[in-house]
Amino acid sequence: MATSSAIGKLSREEYRRQKDLDAARKAGTAPAAVDAEGKAINPHIPQYISQAPWYLDTGAPSLAHQRRPEGEAEVKDDINQWYARGQRAGPAATKFRKGACENCGAMTHKRADCLERPRKKGAKFTGKDIMPDEIIQTFDSGYDAKRDRWNGYDPSEHKKIMDEYTALEAARQKLREEEIDNQTTTDLAAVKKLAKASGGEKDPDFGSSDEDDEDEEKYADAADAVGQKLDTKTRITVRNLRIREDTAKYLINLDPESAYYDPKTRSMRDAPDKSVRPEDSKFAGDNFLRMSGDAVAAQKLQVFAWQASEKGNDVDLHANPTAGEVYHQEYLQKQEKTKAASQVSILDRYGGGEYLKKPPKELLMGQTEAYVEYSRSGQVIKGKERAKAKSKYQEDLYINNHTQVWGSWYNTSNRQWGYACCHSTTHASYCTGEAGIAAAEASSHAMMLKMEKARVEEQKKAEAAASASHIQQEKAKRLGEQDMQLDKERLAQALKEERKRKADEEDDRFGNDKKRKYNNNMDVDVTEEELEAYRITKRAGADDPMYNYKDSGDQYV
Repeated sequence: MATSSAIGKLSREEYRRQKDLDAARKAGTAPAAVDAEGKAINPHIPQYISQAPWYLDTGAPSLAHQRRPEGEAEVKDDINQWYARGQRAGPAATKFRKGACENCGAMTHKRADCLERPRKKGAKFTGKDIMPDEIIQTFDSGYDAKRDRWNGYDPSEHKKIMDEYTALEAARQKLREEEIDNQTTTDLAAVKKLAKASGGEKDPDFGSSDEDDEDEEKYADAADAVGQKLDTKTRITVRNLRIREDTAKYLINLDPESAYYDPKTRSMRDAPDKSVRPEDSKFAGDNFLRMSGDAVAAQKLQVFAWQASEKGNDVDLHANPTAGEVYHQEYLQKQEKTKAASQVSILDRYGGGEYLKKPPKELLMGQTEAYVEYSRSGQVIKGKERAKAKSKYQEDLYINNHTQVWGSWYNTSNRQWGYACCHSTTHASYCTGEAGIAAAEASSHAMMLKMEKARVEEQKKAEAAASASHIQQEKAKRLGEQDMQLDKERLAQALKEERKRKADEEDDRFGNDKKRKYNNNMDVDVTEEELEAYRITKRAGADDPMYNYKDSGDQYV
């Protein structure tokens, strides 16, 4: 309702006409109300918005109270305006001015804020090489200009980057063309590779990608570990992802009774097609992959660490994997020695060692079951161990008279790496040979003796402290809780005094008051004989109810 509050109180008839007019305006049968500026007022605007407050009401329908006045609008600078960085204001002065920077002579800053190189003698004293003043700009930027991350960026800088990239691409293209022109080999695969590198994959003369023999090695260089994909930008490892060109596990065998496929973990433990040998199939199941390569050795090492931890040994593959590997190797060596000794003892006792000696299987059969697969060019693809790739770093480099490299020996006592030739754990130290080994063993023995002596001393101290605490506990026992050695004469005297004390208490209770001296020199310490006398007199009348009864003499008079 676009009504005004200045109309005052309406009569019932005027209020009804106003409501009918508002309903007609909302229905579109009556023209909308117009404000002072000639703008139509939407009849669906609520009354609490369209109705002006009393201090802004003009008496006519209007929405001017909801708009910002034109004169109050803040004038902000252009969003593209930015500081002129690095620019100087005009030519430099010819002599030093009062209040200028003592280092460079500019008037726009002081010596503490000067960004020029500190001079041995400033412009204040020499009056030479005075720098021009900087341009100081102050402008009021708006909301968008303050938050524009590209404000002040020079697009010509990006053009330089693009020009450099274009020049590099042109140089690479020219180099590829020269390689193709200088190519004298007849190997079709090499020509195809060079042609593809130079953009020749679109040429139909080179054939399609299906006829290329090297398509299987398309992703070999950039392939990650089996079942994993590493995103180099986010450094997040995503497991069980496959290359899109590879066949999915669940599409290898469409028989519903074949191996089970878990879609959540993308795993298929069994082989999808058991009629094909695992060595010849494209995918033989996840269990086959887990039981090949170094996976079995890693599992054995983990089982060894668990068993060693259960027996109380400090073996943790996560905290110290090197020590765990060393302990595992020592355990395997001891196991082999024990097995060999057991075998020798059995052969010595029962005999039969001559039946265990036989020539190799290759000599007996004249053939071998080793599988070797060759490519069309005669290269070995499968069945032969690949030669180890040489490192770009220098290997087997011996320095300071050493005959072994650093890291060839591991000291299990202090868990440090060193040289196997002299057992030195200091890197780049001079080799001392056998003398160094003997000195290291002597120092280790001396250290062990010192540690044993310290352990014996600690044990003696602990035993002395334990005996002292035991004596203190014996002294701290309460009187009467330990085995008592009673003196008969003292016990008889204590019984006599206890009976006398009880008799005095009985006299006091029955009214036989006597004047007794106050004994201020009374001994408050209780002996074992007095405690035993108290117990005897207390137990004496426990079973006789008339034990403590005493006739006063005045009761029957």
